[in-house]
Amino acid sequence: SAEIRTKLIETLQLNLVGPGPGHALEAERLWESEPPSRWYLTGFLVPTAAPESQRHDPESEEVLDAVVGSDEGTGDDDVEPDKAPARKVFLPSSLGISVLVPKGVTMLSAKVLWGDYTKVSSQDPEHPGRKAWQRTQRSHAIDVPIPPKGLSPPTELPDSRGVRLYVSARDVSNLGPKGGELPAGTRAVSVFVVNERDPEAEERVDEGHIFQAQLILKLKEGFVARPNLRGINDDDADERIADLQYRDAFEFAVGHGVSTDAIIEGDACHEVRSTWIPVAAVEKVDPTSIAGVELSMEKLAAMQTAAEAKAALGAFGTEYGAWIAKQRATAPTQNRRAEVAKELLDHCELARKRIARGLVELEDPLVLEAFRIANRTMGAAARQRTAQLKGWRPDQVGAPMWRPFQLAFVLMNLRGIAKPTDPERHVLDLLFFPTGGGKTEAYLGLAAFTLALRRLRDPSVTSSGVSVLMRYTLRLLTLDQLGRAATLICALEIERQKDVEKLGKWPFEIGLWVGRKATPNRMGKKGDNDRNSARSRTIAFQNDSKYKPAPIPIENCPWCGTKFEATSFRLVPTTDQPNDLRITCANEDCAFTRDNPLPIVAVDEPLYRRLPCFIIATVDKFASLPWLSTPGKL
Repeated sequence: SAEIRTKLIETLQLNLVGPGPGHALEAERLWESEPPSRWYLTGFLVPTAAPESQRHDPESEEVLDAVVGSDEGTGDDDVEPDKAPARKVFLPSSLGISVLVPKGVTMLSAKVLWGDYTKVSSQDPEHPGRKAWQRTQRSHAIDVPIPPKGLSPPTELPDSRGVRLYVSARDVSNLGPKGGELPAGTRAVSVFVVNERDPEAEERVDEGHIFQAQLILKLKEGFVARPNLRGINDDDADERIADLQYRDAFEFAVGHGVSTDAIIEGDACHEVRSTWIPVAAVEKVDPTSIAGVELSMEKLAAMQTAAEAKAALGAFGTEYGAWIAKQRATAPTQNRRAEVAKELLDHCELARKRIARGLVELEDPLVLEAFRIANRTMGAAARQRTAQLKGWRPDQVGAPMWRPFQLAFVLMNLRGIAKPTDPERHVLDLLFFPTGGGKTEAYLGLAAFTLALRRLRDPSVTSSGVSVLMRYTLRLLTLDQLGRAATLICALEIERQKDVEKLGKWPFEIGLWVGRKATPNRMGKKGDNDRNSARSRTIAFQNDSKYKPAPIPIENCPWCGTKFEATSFRLVPTTDQPNDLRITCANEDCAFTRDNPLPIVAVDEPLYRRLPCFIIATVDKFASLPWLSTPGKL
């Protein structure tokens, strides 16, 4: 995978910027019909004295983002908003790098690389005399004197036809209240590559550009790391936390009109370079096991008493407490970082206490039973989803396991869910993990506990209705989450059907509440000529399931993964006057086939009537709650 990723980055670089020194296409030839400035989108510098017609690209005008209209967006507004006025975008004529150098440094080693394209006549026998753009690699290394202060006279690179280097320096020892953290005598040095060539005639415009431009700076004494002044001086919490958590990550250069890449060896940096496509490796967050903590969903579901729960999960508090103590021992002890560290670790201690209180709540038999049901249904849903992905049977899937933070998140919120008057109800917990880190399963586990506890406390119909409202800004992400949440609701519904007396007669259902371009707002009836109604969409799909989209944006059964067929969607009680759209799986071995439809409600009219316990909504629908009476039923 690393090799594939490297190839993708190289391909992106080649397509957007072009080849560099040593590349197989270093001496490439482009046909005249596609000049370099059209072939490559970035990485080139135009002459400073070029007329506006050469410096301005009319095809690259910036337009402020506007709300997308009804054809593409998530909203139901049919009015196309006015577009914001375009702003001219000018092509760059320079790039630069700023660095900090230690006291006494008077010279920098600079290297400037670029490609020149010259219009030539092709020698290709198949295309004799055809005009083409021939690339020539340029490379100039030069020692650049650093002026005592201010801007030094420009240095023209040999045989460059006007490519010049500008160097400026200034003292930074008094930069900000905490500037004294820099070594005495540190100076800021900026080096710019400027294309000051004479502009070429229109037919040879690109001969005046410099393509794939790059600046490399080297210093044997090593560059000075830039302090994070925002984190040191700013009162913003995010800036202060970032300054603490990334105190060992240093920035050695800042780019002007371009990004930079620092070559770090150990703790020292002796080389920085410009880059048009910056690359950073994001480390994967892998879960680990915790000694003495049971993470198996199915084993936690089999617990019978609060004592068993304490034995299985009690080590959470001791292990987390030991980790907090270790962090306190290694935390900074000076300046504002010490304050931030203490504040964060105090929050960690609060979380540890909330987890401990969650374990105490399991002494309530109904809370323990809801916790067991949540683990059982989450485990069943995990088996079903993994089986679909792997093409296995559910019983072939390994025992589903919680990641430690997921189970901790559920435990620390048990008290707030179980006791509506508890002060913890006022705490908002933010799950902050990279994509694929397990956020969804964490909150689905808490949702399963919430839904089960509500039914256990009151199995009658009065305990039905909306209990979980999940809101997303993007429809695509909403539909992705629907599949994962629907599998859990299916597991809960199977659990309810096994013990109706305990969990009630009303089904667990999930509702999809998004714009009408994705799901129908109305059921429709015969003769209303509404092509967006559930009736019209369903009939169209039943008549031509190969080319017509399904009436709702779900292609496969969330429980077994079988693709829906034309017969999977039924209008009830009659096709002419329907009041609901039922979805059943085409797989006869699935739990949700024949007379046991999937617990999914995706049409607004029955959704307002059935009030599913779990609703996934887009932001525009969510915003309608205080304005429209019908959604207020939710």
